[in-house]
Amino acid sequence: MKILVLGSGAREHAIILSLRAEDAAHEIFAAPGNAGIARDATVVALDPDDSAAVTMFANENAVDLVVIGPEAPLVAGVADGLRERGIPVFGPGKAAAQLEGSKSFAKRIMDAAGVPTGRALRAATRVEVEAALDDLGAPYVVKADGLAAGKGVIVTDDRDAALAHADAYLPSGAVLVEEFLTGPEVSLFFLADGDHVLPLSPAQDYKRLRDGDEGPNTGGMGAYSPVPWLSHSFGGEDEFVDLVTREVAEPVIRRLDEEGTPFIGLLYAGLILTEQGVKVIEFNARFGDPETQVVLPRLVDPLSELLLAAASGHLEDQPRPAFADAVAVTVVLASEGYPQAPVTGRSLSGVDAASAVEGVHLAHAATAEAGGGLVTTGGRVLNVVGLGTTFAQARDRAYRALAEITLEGGQHRTDIAERVVEH
Repeated sequence: MKILVLGSGAREHAIILSLRAEDAAHEIFAAPGNAGIARDATVVALDPDDSAAVTMFANENAVDLVVIGPEAPLVAGVADGLRERGIPVFGPGKAAAQLEGSKSFAKRIMDAAGVPTGRALRAATRVEVEAALDDLGAPYVVKADGLAAGKGVIVTDDRDAALAHADAYLPSGAVLVEEFLTGPEVSLFFLADGDHVLPLSPAQDYKRLRDGDEGPNTGGMGAYSPVPWLSHSFGGEDEFVDLVTREVAEPVIRRLDEEGTPFIGLLYAGLILTEQGVKVIEFNARFGDPETQVVLPRLVDPLSELLLAAASGHLEDQPRPAFADAVAVTVVLASEGYPQAPVTGRSLSGVDAASAVEGVHLAHAATAEAGGGLVTTGGRVLNVVGLGTTFAQARDRAYRALAEITLEGGQHRTDIAERVVEH
């Protein structure tokens, strides 16, 4: 199969690695890619946000499937241009992608579909923000209404900090002030073809920069899958997945279809387990990062067949995806200064030694070739993914491999999956 993957991060590298592992004969293109992706796919000079250019490339190269990784091309409507030319694409059109592109849109859809979520007040001015903060009270949760690369959220007891966060995003549009929800969080992906959904395996993400969930929110500093602690509340992972499928994913997909904006692609549900039950924190319209890096390595079924079935509207012909009993743990290596002002252009070494650790592979996020070696080009540099039969083994492998890598000023969390190993 000829497959074009749009994006340049570790999520896209993880998708490509999964496609490559299932069938070495796949002809895989990536745009714009990165240094790690270039080792596993043919990198092409193509702007992933340019619908006309992407469509032309896919048409001229007889691409069988386009997979859109990041959110920006989705919100830009790249999928729409491809579908107009009859090219199968895994990713929602511009209208349905507003489920991620606009927090207000997502809340409206959830309300209409009867999906459990927290209260939210939309605020377009500072006065409205102040009133909303006073209404909902502390801890304060303020979110940018539009895309913010995973860094548009603040949760704080400091009212001034909440106001400052709102001030930073109000010039670009409204913000949402939300009810603070308490409980453990979990991520769950769903493949959708506009009418049907198929769930993948849950994952646990770590959003805060530093150990102990301290520091600012980031795009994600690590993750693990499966999520064994779900058994304590739901009797097992399958029971939890069935519940969320029934009460969250299916109602949302039905509602979007009823509104004439069918969702075709990956529905990411960010969930929280409150005393009142499971509630949705947010939706994304694409594979999550870094959860993809721990979910896909455990997938037993061919990823390409699942993605093509969704893109073609034939998910009902596919069985529920199966996952291996293996455990996956990923740790993100980030640049100095991330997330506020990452320092880039620094040398990255020890990558081959890290990859040589048993049960480990790397998913590159922001790397480039320069002077015969690797240099960093962004905040989150790469993911070290450890696989094992137990959490202790997978975690140990990931951290042993990470110890082989040298990056001046590099930062990472040391407590990814630590609690699940202890318990």
